Amino acid sequence: MTQDQIMKIGFIGLGAMGRAMATNLINANFDVTVWNRSAYKCQPLVEAGATQADSPADCATADVLITMLADDAALAAVVDEYGLIEAMGENTVHVNMATVSVETGRDMAARHQSAGRAYVAAPVLGRPDIAKAAKLQILAAGPNAAIEAARPALETMGAKVWPAGDAPYRANVMKLATNYMLMSAVETMGEAAALTAKYGIEPGDFLEIVTSSVFAAPAYQGYAPAMSKREYDNPEGFKLALGAKDVDLALAAAHAEQVPMPMGATARERLAEAMAAGDGDKDLSALAEVSRRGAHLDD
Repeated sequence: MTQDQIMKIGFIGLGAMGRAMATNLINANFDVTVWNRSAYKCQPLVEAGATQADSPADCATADVLITMLADDAALAAVVDEYGLIEAMGENTVHVNMATVSVETGRDMAARHQSAGRAYVAAPVLGRPDIAKAAKLQILAAGPNAAIEAARPALETMGAKVWPAGDAPYRANVMKLATNYMLMSAVETMGEAAALTAKYGIEPGDFLEIVTSSVFAAPAYQGYAPAMSKREYDNPEGFKLALGAKDVDLALAAAHAEQVPMPMGATARERLAEAMAAGDGDKDLSALAEVSRRGAHLDD
């Protein structure tokens, strides 16, 4: 591809994250073809300048094929049902940007290698609001030539592309480890807010102090406002159930290599309590309500 040619992007998966990422590619004047199982989600992107594919296979002949699907099962369903790897062009680079298991990361890399096709794992750090602002942190692992071929698209969607090695699964395990830390951070912040509330301190007052000083970091600052207001219905947020899925994947990766992760087991049980209370589709910050119930703050 010469400098005068417009890079063609095939984009599959238009959830809250994928929609924002694909929009940024369209706005940057890439030639973007989109597909989503719920076809109506393509319409706003078509109106912005994208082409709607009839099948995922129509996306696979682009210069860069991006998949941003919900989980292992969703990725496997699209790859297998539509023969996605077989449909790829000879020089197409498949960039899987979803959070998937290490096992799936290894399997996808092996299948692409067997077919003689390029595969990169590039999961992202950031929520939909960060994706909209094109400020995602992108972990990219795979053959260097493939990463470099996809770099213009990656740099359009993110603030920084972090190299994670030649083996694609390395990016997957780094993403799972990061989300494991995030779940633990949100859980402990909720516990601390419940403790201070029990002593008559408004959660908002406490959380403003700690997120402006000792814990002045995005992992805390991104979830403290919802905890303070106890407002968890955020379509732009990170769903609590997805957090539970990611902890499951992190624990599975840990068990596979005999790595003890006791904090993860605790966080997973707390997430289960939250989902049992009907909070699975709410923002991750709703995890704080488990601690409030345990402390009988609303009795």
